[in-house]
Amino acid sequence: MILPHPHFASILLAAGASSRMGRPKPLLDYHGETFLDAQIALHCACSAQVFVVLGNHAAQIAAGAKRAENAVLLLNPDPDRGQLSSLQCGLRALPSYIQAVFLQPVDSPGVAPATLLALCQAWAAASTPPDFVIPTHDGHRGHPILMRSAIAGEVLALTGNATARDVVRAHRATTIYVETTDAAIHRDIDTPQDYEQLISGVHS
Repeated sequence: MILPHPHFASILLAAGASSRMGRPKPLLDYHGETFLDAQIALHCACSAQVFVVLGNHAAQIAAGAKRAENAVLLLNPDPDRGQLSSLQCGLRALPSYIQAVFLQPVDSPGVAPATLLALCQAWAAASTPPDFVIPTHDGHRGHPILMRSAIAGEVLALTGNATARDVVRAHRATTIYVETTDAAIHRDIDTPQDYEQLISGVHS
């Protein structure tokens, strides 16, 4: 059973243009819910607050999200600057009491609740709070990532062509990797072909 951690938050990144998909990815259906609603439900189960960063198609997505009342909707005023700008928008909104934050792209549906529970347990079991807790499957990393909020300033300071991965790499020595059986941590649904494979069951 997962209970919301009083000092955890989640940032769901849903500001992209969905140009390759041809329609807003947050509103795609997955098992009877939109990608976004499913992600909100998943993260509400383990985080005290869930932040959704919107940008492109913001009004349409906000109107189509049935669980929007369970999250804080943020607007990235310039989403074409890329995913980092959306992440920074979410990090700026974090309350001061938040100790760690899950980072999750909206187009990675179907992650198991047990995966988030495993990340929470790894955080709790560490003698010193890790900078990152990252799930792996078959030795490959995926999402969501749990990040210690104390290092959010390093992500907020990134400019130009830098990415959040630069911060992750810099904290390799203080990162915990949690091996899971959850192949969904690798999902990245970008095109109609990706989506067709997902709903037809080709993606496990």
